[in-house]
Amino acid sequence: MRRVAIASFIGTAIEFYDFYIYGTAAALVLNDAFFPTLTPVNATLASFSTYAVAFAARPLGSVVFGHFGDRVGRKSVLVASLLMMGLSTAFVGLLPGYSTLGLWAPLLLVLLRFVQGIGLGGEWGGAALLAVEHAPRGRRGLYAAFPQLGPSVGFFAATGIFWLLSSALSDAAFRSWGWRVPFLLSFLLVGVGLFVRLKISETPVFARVMARQEASKVPTLDVLRRHWRELLLGAGGMIIAYGLFYTATTYCLAYTTKNLGIARSTMLGLSMVACLFLAAGTWLASTRSDGRGRRKVVLAGTGLSVVWGLVLFPLLDTERPVLIALAIGGALFCMGVVYGPMGAYLPELFGPRVRYSGASLAYNLGGVLGGAVSPLIATRLQPAWGSASVGWYVSAMAVVSLLCVLALPETRERELA
Repeated sequence: MRRVAIASFIGTAIEFYDFYIYGTAAALVLNDAFFPTLTPVNATLASFSTYAVAFAARPLGSVVFGHFGDRVGRKSVLVASLLMMGLSTAFVGLLPGYSTLGLWAPLLLVLLRFVQGIGLGGEWGGAALLAVEHAPRGRRGLYAAFPQLGPSVGFFAATGIFWLLSSALSDAAFRSWGWRVPFLLSFLLVGVGLFVRLKISETPVFARVMARQEASKVPTLDVLRRHWRELLLGAGGMIIAYGLFYTATTYCLAYTTKNLGIARSTMLGLSMVACLFLAAGTWLASTRSDGRGRRKVVLAGTGLSVVWGLVLFPLLDTERPVLIALAIGGALFCMGVVYGPMGAYLPELFGPRVRYSGASLAYNLGGVLGGAVSPLIATRLQPAWGSASVGWYVSAMAVVSLLCVLALPETRERELA
């Protein structure tokens, strides 16, 4: 179990590092590097649009990797998703900008981002199942906490390296070549992830499915036919987790540096502090869900998110570093309380024959609805209606997730086999 926990944790940490460095770069520099001919607002929108492309690709990754994960096995699919995600990320660091390739530069950027999204679409479901299907009943929330902590560590590492580069380099050097360094490091991280994952065994739950020759022929079709309610409600429950994260990190990073004039290095440092709140909320909620139930803990997180959405931007607009850290940290803590139990909750909603496809699709459809559009909508809302309107938007997403989770059953006592 220790090896499984480490493998699921390291894999998601690396993959989410890859995903988050793009979000940080999109907020800070990609608009200038790939869209220099647009106005500042439109360049930011274009940068965030390439960011959203990966979210659109993630459900496709869920279908592709989920199909083979439910038919061939969890382990082999996890290795393939790590390779696809890591290599596409590293190639972004090698991609020349608009000044060299012209229109081809943003087009190739979109293509690499799309491939990155497909890889991540297959990652989370396999990592969660790796932990949950190995864990004994009564401790699934605990073991699912390890892959759920991956985003916290990945975000901390991504923000930390950007903070170091931003502090050590001049602005011209950072915009010229410094921002590429975090992407190129992905070559090394992929090697580490492969070394760890190749040493784990297939989950006992899936091994029994294969032994009984019960694997689904078309898992995604079975999910849509027999589990559409769990799929839609599970996706709805994930909306606020994604919405909170990408509003509080990607959009707020752009908003505070460009609208409020706060130094880039200061905001990156505050984001690293706020990430500790995400890790704390994730671990606390994941482990507590074994005793109190997944549904109850997630409902508490969505309810808290409704309130925090209303105070997020008033705290940011004070321009005081301590209150900014509190604003972003509180948002990420709420996100962690919702996100943590989902590592066990979503897999428990589906049977073993379609679990990879069902859990992955629910997770990534929630990402499209909550993560892909949040920075885009926030960028449009703030100039027209003020920063408070973005907070109301966050609270509205929390209400939607709250209603969806209310319609779901408790799953803590379910058998996975």
